[in-house]
Amino acid sequence: MLCLLACFMTYAASDTAAEELRTIKTRDLNMHYEFPGYATLDEWETWAGYLRRHILMSTGLWPTPERCELRPEVFGRIEREGYSVEKVYFHSYLGFLVTGNLYRPLGKQGPFPAVITPHGHWGTGRLAHEELGSVPGRCINLARQGYVVFSYDMVGYNDSKQVTHGFGSQRLALWGQSLMGLQLWNSFRAMDFILSLPDVDPKRVGCTGESGGGTQTFMLMGVEPRLAAAAPAVMVSAYMQGGCLCENSPNLRVDTFNTEIAALMAPRPQLLISATGDWTSHNPTEEYPDIKTVYALYGAEDKVACVQIDAPHNYNQDSREAMYAFFGKWLLGATDPAALKERPFEPEKNEDLLVFSGRDLPDDAWDEAELVQHLIDASEAQLAAHAPKDGKTLKQFREVYGSALAHSLNLLPADRLQTRETDQVVLTTDPYYIETFTLAGEGPDLRIPATLVAPAKAKAKSPTVVIVGDGPRKDFLDDTRHAPGPLVKALVDAGRQVLLIDPFLVGDNQLSADSDRRPDEKFFDTYNRTDLALRVQDIVAALLYAPTRAGGGTVSLIGQGDAGLWCLLASGAGLKLQAVAADMAGFDATSDDAYLKRLYTPQLRRAGDLRTAAALWAPSRLFIHNAGGAKLDLAAQAYAAADAPKKLHVEAEPATEQEIAAWVLTR
Repeated sequence: MLCLLACFMTYAASDTAAEELRTIKTRDLNMHYEFPGYATLDEWETWAGYLRRHILMSTGLWPTPERCELRPEVFGRIEREGYSVEKVYFHSYLGFLVTGNLYRPLGKQGPFPAVITPHGHWGTGRLAHEELGSVPGRCINLARQGYVVFSYDMVGYNDSKQVTHGFGSQRLALWGQSLMGLQLWNSFRAMDFILSLPDVDPKRVGCTGESGGGTQTFMLMGVEPRLAAAAPAVMVSAYMQGGCLCENSPNLRVDTFNTEIAALMAPRPQLLISATGDWTSHNPTEEYPDIKTVYALYGAEDKVACVQIDAPHNYNQDSREAMYAFFGKWLLGATDPAALKERPFEPEKNEDLLVFSGRDLPDDAWDEAELVQHLIDASEAQLAAHAPKDGKTLKQFREVYGSALAHSLNLLPADRLQTRETDQVVLTTDPYYIETFTLAGEGPDLRIPATLVAPAKAKAKSPTVVIVGDGPRKDFLDDTRHAPGPLVKALVDAGRQVLLIDPFLVGDNQLSADSDRRPDEKFFDTYNRTDLALRVQDIVAALLYAPTRAGGGTVSLIGQGDAGLWCLLASGAGLKLQAVAADMAGFDATSDDAYLKRLYTPQLRRAGDLRTAAALWAPSRLFIHNAGGAKLDLAAQAYAAADAPKKLHVEAEPATEQEIAAWVLTR
């Protein structure tokens, strides 16, 4: 009778599991995103702090790169009525150039407010002069009004010749290198350049750009505190997030979208410029009111405004004049918008604006391969410089690289990974208690099939061991599936509870027929967690759940096969465990190809990869086996800094189940 009951319960459990499959949907650049709303300033600022760090990490700019000398070259001055224009280049990285034109007022007394202005995807970039938009036109008129203006190239446009506008790959994404990251760093350095000019007032610097330049504008708005005012044109939208590689850094919009990013400008002055004929047509009724709710939390509703122009995608004269009036109010102190109407202008010939017209690039300018290698070398140098030496530097390492790893994996905060049991089925109660169930989160995206194996009479506050494999969790039971296998038996017989889970796409943890998850879709990893990130998230969710089932007892973690790698990466959640035993599965931690094939998520190598992951477990007892020739010096330094060197043990060969159990059971 007991056997029949067990068989029925097994059938019922698998039938229920089929109903509990995950329904993860693919997010993309063209879906409609809804603003979540924030009830208090503290709630918003907590999320804003996360977003700012996330923007920097997703663009490869966390930890912040070293700012090299700009070494600016300003030449070819042309003077016109009320303004001058010059050619400019300077170093963003020492060997990678920012190129553009500097417009200055003539006949006025400084110091002046300033505007940096990235351009959109016009065929001629910063030289574009059309009815729908004139980049020189806005620069000339701003200079005449009393601003110093720097107009600079998108990467791969005009004078920016070192890298094409198609820069990027999954291999580069591992190292945090992207077209968007290069452009955001160029914008930081454009701020450095404009602020280095003696006739610029550092407290009055604005930024404006259209389309792809609008994306550059609001990205800078989110992470550049020196920016005093901004006017992103025809790009802040809940309906289309940007269709170019330069607008879609991997990981960037996994849990956010452009409206939230633009709201990071609060409470500083911001003008949303929209058009009736493009994806910003909803600005007056949707994006603007949403952003205004954030400004209201600061009591600064008067500092955000919206204007909509009846035109297709543009930065035409009407749009520009709206920007002149807004910047005039907040940067010039002008009270009469009529005095800031656009005056007739005549752009210079293209050859008189191009920096390298009839002139070679400097001898020290890198090609693409040299840039890539420099950024990798710089990343490795930063990691080495942050190696822990004592308790203080270990804390700093956790802040910088623990954060980096968490953002690379898009790990949700602990309060958003809380789970509850559903569909519990007790399979046996004697001599072992075995129960299957599903760990379910608040939404349908978190569904983790689980099995608990415990002594028939578990004690209060029993220690729990979470075991994760790269195959179905049932493989850790015996052939009947109603008794533990050798590893689990050794742990349970020693008084431990064991929680077995199937992480994402393993065993019963599969996608439902309702899911449209499409990893091959363009910009997929800009908007969606990778398979690896979801697996690590499931492990973290199980670790957070385990103490609630154990009555608050200690928690340990075992990862077998490739799941050992996933378990190592779970250190990014900042949890403190009793012990960790991780199979490194012979992984070559020095190989980009290995990460691409077996352990891909954007920015992982920029975050220090498995080296950081192992180091972050200090001072939990950590046993890494099947490590081959992996160099884990950083972990050894972290454990020494935590005054716990004996709590780290590394074996080149695979460990036996007896050795793994002994490690976990040793106090």
